Amino acid sequence: MPPSRRLSTGLAAATAATLTALTAPMTVLAAPATVDAAAARDAATWLGGEFTDGVLPGPFGGPDWGLTIDGLVALSATGVDTLTRQAATAQVAAHVRAYNSYDDYGIEGFTDGGATAKLLYAASAAGADPTHFGGYDLRAETLSLISGADTGNQQGRVTSRVTTDSGPDASNTFDQSFAVLGLARGGAVPQDTVDFLIRQQCASGGFRLYPDTADGPSPSCDEQPGAVLDVDSTAMAVQALLSAADDGADRAAGAARKGADWLVAQQHTDGSFGGSGPTTGANSNSTGLAGQALAAAGLDTEAARAAAALTALQLTGANGGKAAADAGAIAYNADGFTTAVSAGISDTDRDQWRRATAQALLGLAQVPLGRIGVDLPPSSPGPTPSGTASPTISPTGSPNPTISATATPTATVDPSPDDTVSPPGATPSATKPSTPPAATAAPSATPPAPGLAGLPTTGPAIAGYVLVAVLMLGGGVLLLLLGRRRAT
Repeated sequence: MPPSRRLSTGLAAATAATLTALTAPMTVLAAPATVDAAAARDAATWLGGEFTDGVLPGPFGGPDWGLTIDGLVALSATGVDTLTRQAATAQVAAHVRAYNSYDDYGIEGFTDGGATAKLLYAASAAGADPTHFGGYDLRAETLSLISGADTGNQQGRVTSRVTTDSGPDASNTFDQSFAVLGLARGGAVPQDTVDFLIRQQCASGGFRLYPDTADGPSPSCDEQPGAVLDVDSTAMAVQALLSAADDGADRAAGAARKGADWLVAQQHTDGSFGGSGPTTGANSNSTGLAGQALAAAGLDTEAARAAAALTALQLTGANGGKAAADAGAIAYNADGFTTAVSAGISDTDRDQWRRATAQALLGLAQVPLGRIGVDLPPSSPGPTPSGTASPTISPTGSPNPTISATATPTATVDPSPDDTVSPPGATPSATKPSTPPAATAAPSATPPAPGLAGLPTTGPAIAGYVLVAVLMLGGGVLLLLLGRRRAT
């Protein structure tokens, strides 16, 4: 946050203060290499061009709200395409319940905990007010979904509000990480919420994705026999715990360091990472998240190696072949890159490229999840591309970046855990948001567009710019007074 400065009485002092405010550093984190920042912006520019009226489509047509949020976070991390970011923020705000409930399928009363936590985080990262986002108080709603002391070892867990028709709660480590990230950005994060996330870490340092087993909730990672540790979940948890540590949470910093060290041990010789289960092979989704986490933890050498692995999967005008028109996009893996170069990106594969790019570019921009929308995006040579999408809301509705999971992913359609909120047997469709749950504030008939009427404290720090304007104005007034004195 820019330091406070007092106004000087002389024009020279005011000018000096103005220059100091303009050049004050925004963060102590090491900036990514210029080439990586440029690659991140190229990726974000391509992704911005995939939006239509502020929405990214799913693999079967219609809006995919989980992917749209991933795209919004990616654009916010790079500062690219302001108009599209504004349009996406407005669209997500207008479709809160299409994303975190089953209202559109006729199953009322269900609220997805992970989706709600992700909305809380995304609203903050986009510079909107999460306590009044589309008419909903997402912070209050997320807190209402945190398990209490009467739930024993599940205390602090973000859960879904389920019904007899919705099926059981399926919240996971991604969801918990988003809850910690979102709550830490908008105020104090409850210690028990941090503690539950730490219990998902095994002694080796890695985090498991699912807190539950076939026999029910498992008290901790170490108490689950054969717990599968996951790179993506660990990368999310490390970044969430770093934010919690900044917020003053106990034990968070040590757990984050231990998780980061585990990630280093999982890195391949070429700098890449693989996930778990069907995403075990090296892929840009896992590499992007892990690289971002390593940068957040101050492990710059390892983060740079991850960035190099990502740029090797990025299309450019020079290496793109038949896919040169999609320069900037990042392939999920080497096979996808080779196929695109020889035959272009097919309509069938385009969804995978959108998901991979949204998550991969985070490892190039290297702005931690807890700092997106707070720190200035990394700079690179060349002008920032202007927005091409219309910010007009055109209601046209999946939970948790392609960063979240509630179902087993498929490597050919969605290379990262699927985050679509849809009950068994239901096909996602685009419908208008419905009545909010009792724990949230009722939305207005026409949800207000967020971020357009004053920035909240969780949005970008603009105090420096206001200060510059005040100083310049003061300098002008001083010059005017001096001129009048000379004239008399």
